[in-house]
This record gives sequence, C-alpha cells and structure tokens, in this order.
Amino acid sequence: MKICTFAAAYIGSYEVSLKIFEISAKRGIKEIDYIRSRIELGRDAFFKGNIGYEMVEALCNILVDYKKIMDSYKVDDYEVYAASVLRDAENAIFIMDQIRIRTGLSVTILSNSEHRFLSYKSIATREEFEKMIQKGAAFVDAGGSGMQMTIFSKGEVVTTQHLGLGTMKLRERLEKKSTNLKQYEAQIEELVDKELEVFKSLYMENVKIKYLIISGDYVTDMVRMIDKKQEEHTVETEKMLVFLKKFSNRSVEEIEEELNLPYESDALLIPYMMILKCMARGMGAERIWAPGANVIDGIAVDYAQKKQLLKINHDFDADVLSAAKMLSERYLSYWPHLEALEQMSTLIFDTMKKVHGLGKRERLLLQVAAILHDCGKYISFANAVHCSYDIIMESEIIGLSHIEREIVANTVLYKTFALPSYDVLAEKLDHESYLIVAKLSAILQVSNAMDRSHKQKFKNVKAAIKGKELVITIETEGDAVLEKALFDTKTAYFENIFSMKPVIKEKRVYS
Repeated sequence: MKICTFAAAYIGSYEVSLKIFEISAKRGIKEIDYIRSRIELGRDAFFKGNIGYEMVEALCNILVDYKKIMDSYKVDDYEVYAASVLRDAENAIFIMDQIRIRTGLSVTILSNSEHRFLSYKSIATREEFEKMIQKGAAFVDAGGSGMQMTIFSKGEVVTTQHLGLGTMKLRERLEKKSTNLKQYEAQIEELVDKELEVFKSLYMENVKIKYLIISGDYVTDMVRMIDKKQEEHTVETEKMLVFLKKFSNRSVEEIEEELNLPYESDALLIPYMMILKCMARGMGAERIWAPGANVIDGIAVDYAQKKQLLKINHDFDADVLSAAKMLSERYLSYWPHLEALEQMSTLIFDTMKKVHGLGKRERLLLQVAAILHDCGKYISFANAVHCSYDIIMESEIIGLSHIEREIVANTVLYKTFALPSYDVLAEKLDHESYLIVAKLSAILQVSNAMDRSHKQKFKNVKAAIKGKELVITIETEGDAVLEKALFDTKTAYFENIFSMKPVIKEKRVYS
C-alpha cells in the first residue's frame, strides 16, 4: 500500500500553520502533526499596506523551522499557500523572494475564491456534509480578513458570498473606538447583525436551513465543552447560544482561562465569538456542526485529488453548475434558451476533442459561460454583454478560481465582439487562458447562432467531423431562416480558430 507523506503550510492573517499528513487510498487522509505559530501579519498588511521588515524576519524564521520539521518527516511533497495577508501587501513580491532565498520554499498566493474553495473542500469531502446539505445548510468560513457564506438547499448551492467581517478587521475598526468591553461587543454585534439581515433578505427569502457549519478557530473546542459525550462535533444551536451568553462582557483573559485556549491574550477571540453568536442566533439553524477542519485540510484534499491518490466522492463540478444556474435565475435569464445553448455547445465541444485539445475543466467553463451569457440583460439590453461580464467577475462562483472567472467572463464577452490580440488582454489572461477563451468563445458563438430566436427550432441535433468540416445535422419543423443566416456570419471566426468550417445540414420533419 503506497503512503504519501505530505506537508501543507498556510500563511494567514494572524498565524502561520503547518500540518503533516499521511495520504493513502485505503486510509484516506490522516493528520500526524499540527504546528501553529502566532504572528499578526494582517495588522501590517491590511492597515499599513505592506508588511514591515521585523514581521518578514519573524515569518522567515518560522518557515525555516517548518522546513526542518518537513525534512524530519521526510515528506514526499509540500505546498505553501498564503491568501489575503500577502495578496493585500504591496511588498508581497519581495516577501516571497525573501522566503525563497532564505528557506527554499515556494509560496503560492491564493485569490479569495481559491482560498475559500480550499476551506470548502476540507468539509465537503466528509460523509456528514452530504447528508446535511440535503436538509439545508449554511457553511461559514470566518477568517481574519473576511467571512465567506455558502448556502445549500436540497443538496445544491444557492449562493456563495464574501462578507467583509473578518475578526482582525473588526477588531481594528472597533476596538479603539470603544470606551469599554460592553460597547465593543455591542458594536461588533450590531455590525454583523446588519450585514446578516441584508444577506438573508437577498439570498435566503425561501430557504430554510437545518445546519450551520462553522470553519474557524475555537468553535470545535466549544462544541466539545458543551457536550462532552457527543462525537460528531455537532450541538444544538440553543445550547451554543446559552454557552456563549456566559462570556458576555468578560475579558479575553477570563474567556481564555475558562476555555483553556492555547494562546495568551488573543485579541481576536472576542470578535470571533460575537460573529459566532450572531450566526447562531440569526441563521435559524437547528444544529451547529464544527468539524474542526480548516484551509490546511483543504490543501491536503486538493493535493490528493490532483495527484489521484484517493477517490473523492463529492461532485465539485456539480457545485459550480448549481451556483451558476442560481446566479442565472437571479438575473431572470430565459432558461429554455440557456439549456439549448448548453447542450449545443457541449455537443460541439465533445465532437471536436481531438481538434481543440481542451479537457474536462474547460468543458465545465464552457457550460458556465453558456448558462451566464445572457444574465446582463437584467441590467441593460443595450449593454447586456458588458453587464454579463461585470456580473460574472463580481460574483463568487464556488469552485472557480479568479482566472477561471476571467475565462468565463471573456468567453461571454467575445461571443459577441471580435477577440482582440493577446497583447490587449495580457493583463487579464496568460497565454494559455487566452487560447482557451478563443476556442470557447468560437464554440459559443456558433452554438448561440443556432438558437438566436430563442425558440429551440432544431431537434435531434448531431455533429461529426468530416474532413475539414464540422457537420451539424439538424431536424426542424419550422422556419429556421434566421438561425441559418446568423450561423453563416459566425463561421469565419470559428474557422480562423480551428481551421475547420462548421456547416449545417437540415432535415425537414413534417408532423
């Protein structure tokens, strides 16, 4: 039985952490060590714009120690990630260079989407999760810079949204402006409650949730203290609220002593507990699940999945499509046309596998582009394509990275407009992504032309490659003059990208 020893390190807003895992097909992912080092990099990054040299020195020293720990375990591979704390620092490129020189470690900076998706992966692969989302669940990932909320109903993603309610940002905004502890807690509570009420009114009007799933520090220990007999890390919401009420207006030191927490004078404890209190009270969930997983566990799951070290049962692609469909419905897109376009574009994509050289992931991006291509009409018919681009780029679509959102948004944009040269888009897209946009937009253009009237006139559509032609065979009962005319205007771009001409062969059906 092959066992892979893997190390995952994460540079966060207020600590740098390292976990060592053993990964095998038989035993899954097993944590064998967990090391945490307190360092509030976010205090510099979020409020000064860059991280000072003393902090950089301390960070490098921590990572040197972590490198020694990795070596002692003789790890087969490792990943080191950082999110907002380096993403928001103006001197991030120099910090990463110092880390590389002094430690030999390579650091990857995550976009918010990538970071939150890794956190999501840490819990989505668990058996309990699948059962909970069928009954309605809210997943809350609270961190130093912000909080991500993902809502599930009947097993599908309703929405995922980023709220600027990070523990560190709340502390910096409100602690110094409060005259006493009671006022400080009240201000946090009022701010979180306000944001939560707006969120619920926009995204949860007809959604009921049974489970509140919390990822973050402290909460797992709290659940254990509330009910020492339970083994599933769940607790009734009312019990959690009673437990939290005991700590109202208590100092950080008093709370830490009773909870037996590892850090001394952890100033982020109060903001975290207030967020937890507001979520427990405001979301209407019956139970709280605190699985004790975080972004580092997600890094291990992601690594195991990419390296095919074990089978992951959860369908993350289905999450992406569910989120896209919910977003499309929110902007009142015409679903019969979207469904027809998705089917047509994927048919062409599958037929041309050997021509375009793209894979399963790009096929998913094409589906998302088809689903969201018309959402901008909700805002403006005249500027629908640009509005669609903006909606896609400003929406959190769980499972898509920032660059993948760029690919989808640009595929939608250049379904209508001529694709400019690579130099024009180089700031948004790398060379590989540019080629993907070119290929997907060409497929989407031709597919959209075949249902331009939005009446789904074509039936039993088939596609095949014959020589240098993509032959699309259709059956129709009605007049398809508009579609055929528009189709002919879209073939030049397609032919330029693939060196292959799409043609329609019509078979008239009489009822």
